[in-house]
Amino acid sequence: MKVHLYYVGKPRSREANALAQDYVERAQRFARCEMREIHPQRFDPWQRHPAASKILLDPAGRTMDSARIAALFEKAEREGRDLVFVVGGADGLPETWRTRADLLLSLSPMTLPHELARVLVAEQIYRAFATLRGHPYPR
Repeated sequence: MKVHLYYVGKPRSREANALAQDYVERAQRFARCEMREIHPQRFDPWQRHPAASKILLDPAGRTMDSARIAALFEKAEREGRDLVFVVGGADGLPETWRTRADLLLSLSPMTLPHELARVLVAEQIYRAFATLRGHPYPR
């Protein structure tokens, strides 16, 4: 299993990007993980990762607690599927992507800067793996 965390747009805050990268590196203790910037007009998650579950961050998406996120990871591991998380930029994500997503996930009903959303998703990725592996972090 591999986890991909993609985000649209250049990171404006080096500190936020460093924090997100720290969580991605922690998660790499448990599985292969990567985080990188993409440009929707030059990148297609469905073409690049045809068998992966695509989870797109969207304000209108479903909210899930950390236990449900961990269950999502457990299911993906059982099925041998990669997970792709995509955080939109200031203009969100292309509408055609939203309709094709396996899951639209909302972090909060509040509007968040995409840099902060990236940190929250990276932390939840690490938390999910730590929970599944019995690591003391999520206590």
